[in-house]
Amino acid sequence: MILQKPERAWSLYVLAHGAGAGMRHPFLQRLADALATEGVATLRYEIPYMEAGGRRIDPKPVLEGRVREAVIAAGQHGLPLFAGGKSMGGRMTSQAQAGAPLPGVRGIAFVGFPLHPAREPAVSRADHLREVRVPMLFLQGTRDELAELGLLRPIVEALPQATLHIVDDADHSFHVRKKSGRDDAQVIVELAQTLARWARGVL
Repeated sequence: MILQKPERAWSLYVLAHGAGAGMRHPFLQRLADALATEGVATLRYEIPYMEAGGRRIDPKPVLEGRVREAVIAAGQHGLPLFAGGKSMGGRMTSQAQAGAPLPGVRGIAFVGFPLHPAREPAVSRADHLREVRVPMLFLQGTRDELAELGLLRPIVEALPQATLHIVDDADHSFHVRKKSGRDDAQVIVELAQTLARWARGVL
């Protein structure tokens, strides 16, 4: 696990990686750095199949078990807890929460919720969200091929404690095109500031 705790941290975000890259991926490091600037500590952790160097994603009970282990470890640092992560990492966190509340977690933040495979629009991956009883934040790019906004927006609107933040021109990896007038570093700052502002509102 990788703990990044700024001196005046006021909360801790338990941050899971996505399906294809581990906890040391540069995107997660940049996000953790930006969150630290906002006073949000992060605890990054490795999912077992990634830890073992494999490609086959672990069964759901294994994924959710690792989420719980990470949340319990994070709870030892005495800060208000939030959890979630990039793509699959966020989804497995919400699945764990839907099954049984994660101890101490005040809310879940998705950094690109993977609603469906690319070019295969569907909504079944969101069914479990109705069982999540804590506030949720969805950070989504307008060019995300794994979450068509026309499908995701009504799902979020139907959830009583959910917030959708749209990142203009960003894809699923939160890359933006040059013509957008912004760069990826500015997007990371937007993600961190939005997450921190939402978390303060929850607290």
